[in-house]
Amino acid sequence: MTQSSGATGSDNLLVDVQHLKMYFPVTSGVLFQRKVADVKAVDDVSFSIRRKETLGLVGESGCGKTTVGRCLLHLLRPTSGQVLFEGQDLGRLRPRELRAMRRQMQIIFQDPYTSLNPRMTAGNIIGEPLVVHRLARSKGEYRDRVIELLELVGLNPFMADRYPHEFSGGQRQRIGIARALAVNPQLIVCDEPVSALDVSIQGQIINLLEELQERFGLTYLFIAHDLAVVRHISDRVAVMYLGKLMEMANSDELFDNPLHPYTRALLSAVPVPDPRTEARRERIILTGDVPSPMNPPSGCVFHTRCPIMVQDCRGAIPPLREVSANHWVACIRV
Repeated sequence: MTQSSGATGSDNLLVDVQHLKMYFPVTSGVLFQRKVADVKAVDDVSFSIRRKETLGLVGESGCGKTTVGRCLLHLLRPTSGQVLFEGQDLGRLRPRELRAMRRQMQIIFQDPYTSLNPRMTAGNIIGEPLVVHRLARSKGEYRDRVIELLELVGLNPFMADRYPHEFSGGQRQRIGIARALAVNPQLIVCDEPVSALDVSIQGQIINLLEELQERFGLTYLFIAHDLAVVRHISDRVAVMYLGKLMEMANSDELFDNPLHPYTRALLSAVPVPDPRTEARRERIILTGDVPSPMNPPSGCVFHTRCPIMVQDCRGAIPPLREVSANHWVACIRV
């Protein structure tokens, strides 16, 4: 697939991912280690993200969502494929050039409890990117910027001297957001930023992310497994299964008209507040377990659990094709 899914023009394109693969080698032996297999965490994934939009990336645990996000930032060097950021191939950049480019790309981690250094104060955590990228010309400018960032995410400046253990989970995630904003990035990878938080706090963090996007023109890759959250915040949604993209469409289109059987199964598991609607709607129960990424099925990787599988599904890998305007599906039955 050599498309820029959902992009309306190259000038509006911020990120373009083409045929991305990330394989982790599995070795055997103690002294003379030899590779015996590969874990195919991401296997030939292509998509694009427009400026100022939010692309939601969803799927079951272990499907490769987080690995995609880390390859996007080149925190993991992909096995093959290209990640183009503003037209530049990140894989061809020298280490110094890549480090400079990372000012434009930041990440908010899933767990606010382990992503912050317990030996550093909140102010030092937020200010560290300013030091690394030499963005503060004086101590006064550094201090003023840290205070500005704390206020930006809804924290009191006097909290700058506190350590992470003195904050709640929601406050820690706000610190992580402030740290990501410190270098004025264009793209932020949000790696399940609310999954470790109480439901009452999740809404506050989602609202904060939306406000910051509106104010600074940010672009998000929003990785999550909570479909209700994804529908609320995303402009477009991509569905992953076992390292591959199954379906991609505008958010309302995907939730109102899911075409891939895996997407339909995921959405059928989302509870509906109205008990009458809940009682009437179809439930799709998938049988069997998710296959191992070390030994994925031939053909369509979903065929071992698919309720509409036919013999041809065991053969060729279905391409992600556009079945209607900006609606892409990898299924020969659609």
